[in-house]
Amino acid sequence: MGEQQQTSSNGGDQAALWNGPSGHAWVAEQAVLDDMLRPLEGRLVDTVGKTSAQHVLDVGCGTGSTTIALARKLGAQGRCTGIDISEPMLAAARARAQHNGSTASFIRADAQDYAFAPASFDSIVSRLGVMFFSDPVRAFANLRRAATPDATLHCIAWRSASENPFMTTAERAAAPLLSNLPPRQPGAPGQFAFGDRQRVQAILEEGGWGGIDVEPIDFACTLPEPALVDYLSRLGPVGLALREADASTRASVIETVRAAFEPYVHGATVRYTAACWMITARAAASSLTAGESAHA
Repeated sequence: MGEQQQTSSNGGDQAALWNGPSGHAWVAEQAVLDDMLRPLEGRLVDTVGKTSAQHVLDVGCGTGSTTIALARKLGAQGRCTGIDISEPMLAAARARAQHNGSTASFIRADAQDYAFAPASFDSIVSRLGVMFFSDPVRAFANLRRAATPDATLHCIAWRSASENPFMTTAERAAAPLLSNLPPRQPGAPGQFAFGDRQRVQAILEEGGWGGIDVEPIDFACTLPEPALVDYLSRLGPVGLALREADASTRASVIETVRAAFEPYVHGATVRYTAACWMITARAAASSLTAGESAHA
C-alpha cells in the first residue's frame, strides 16, 4: 500500500496533537475504541453497501478499522482509501490492513487541502473524523472536488456536549483537581465542533453539497469495565492534562474520575449512548459555490 504525505498550512495544532500524544493514545487504546465504536462503523458500512459505490474515501480514518471494513464490503472490484493526518495512527492502519490482506490504502495528509484527483470518489464517508478541520467549508469544498458528479457523502459526527454527558464526565470530575485542564471552545475544531445542526447544514451548503440531511441518531456503545481506567486516563482533555501531573495528583484524579463514571458501569460492562448526527449529502449538480471558491 502506498502512502503520500502533505502538510496543511491551517491544521498545525491538530497535526501536532494527532501526531503526538493523542495519536499515540488512540493507537494504545485501538482495540477498545474500535469495539466501542463498532455500531457507528456498522452503520456506515451498511449504508455504503446499499449503494453502487466502488471508490470510497474514508476521511479521518485513524487506525483504519472503518476503511478496512468498507474495503471488505466492496470486494475485489472496489477501492477504499483512508486519509488522516496522524502518522502513528496510519502506521497502525497499514499494519492492520497488511495483516488482514486488505486492499485498503492510506494517505497521510489533511483532507482540507490535499490535492485529490478530481472526481475520483463516488462515496465519501467519515466516522467521527470531520469535526477537526480548522476551516470546514474549505475542507468540504475540497472533498466536493474529489467527488464524482453522482457521489454521496455519509458522515457520523457527535452532537452537542450537553447531549453526550458520558464524553464530558472525565473533565467535569477532574476540573477541580487539574489547573491545566483546557476548557472546550464552542465551535472550535474538536469533538463537538459539529454539535449545531444549522452550522453543519451551512458548512455543507457553502462547500458545494446538496441534498443535505442532518439526522439525529443514537448509538448504544459499550466497553469492558477493566478498560475504563486506561480509557479515562489516556484520552481526551484529561488524558492530555495527566501527562504533566505528578504521581499523587494523577492517582487522585483517576480515583475521582473513575467514581464519576459509576452510573455507566453495569457489572463487567460500561454502557452509554453516543448522541450523533448522521450527515448525508450528494455532490450538487451545479458547479462549486462562490463561497467555496473564496476558501479555495
